[in-house]
Amino acid sequence: MPAINVNPTRQELTRLKGRLKTSIRGHKLLKDKRDELMKQFMDVVRENRALRAKVEAALIRAHGSFTVASAVMSSEMLEQSLLYPKQSVELDMTFQNVMSVNVPVYQFKTKSDDAGEIYPYGFATTSGELDDAVDALSGIFQDMLRLAQIEKTSQLLAEEIEKTRRRVNALEYVKIPQMQEAIKYISMKLDENERSSTIRLMKVKDMLLKEAIEEKREEDARAVEAFGGRLDDPESI
Repeated sequence: MPAINVNPTRQELTRLKGRLKTSIRGHKLLKDKRDELMKQFMDVVRENRALRAKVEAALIRAHGSFTVASAVMSSEMLEQSLLYPKQSVELDMTFQNVMSVNVPVYQFKTKSDDAGEIYPYGFATTSGELDDAVDALSGIFQDMLRLAQIEKTSQLLAEEIEKTRRRVNALEYVKIPQMQEAIKYISMKLDENERSSTIRLMKVKDMLLKEAIEEKREEDARAVEAFGGRLDDPESI
């Protein structure tokens, strides 16, 4: 018996063959999608690794500059220098379709194009190390935003790869074998019914032939009997 309940009819057989054909085609498409997703994922992972190393190195340099600035300046002066920023940033998020996966795309723009607007303080009362730290953070902001975008993309691609892999495995190891087994079962049942019908027809034919032969014999016997009776009757000659 197959794993799924089916009616052994020709209509069900035709329906299952159509589903099997569609499932095989879908299985191939899903495998191609999984392979392409893996390729895209590996490219994103390589970019993520390189960009993370760059961001971490830049953050270490910026942190070192802030450490030197905090050693040269007092904590109150450092806090007051960075309390009121002059530059503002607007962040926009759109989506890009990558193999049916909507991944985010981050873009930002500053209110002013003046590079000096990143320093919210006067240069007379601050140290040069603070300028270096602020400049380092300003330069690494775009890479940090790109890193966040890539890490979110890699997460979404990994989830889609896992879902696609499960669908491929479900079709390859469960659905397609079940349908093939059901088709084989229905075909065997139909062949068995056809053989049974053929045997019944042959038996009926033999019975009809036997009855015809018996009837022929009875007619011959009656004819012989009637002809023999006329031979015994002189008047019939």
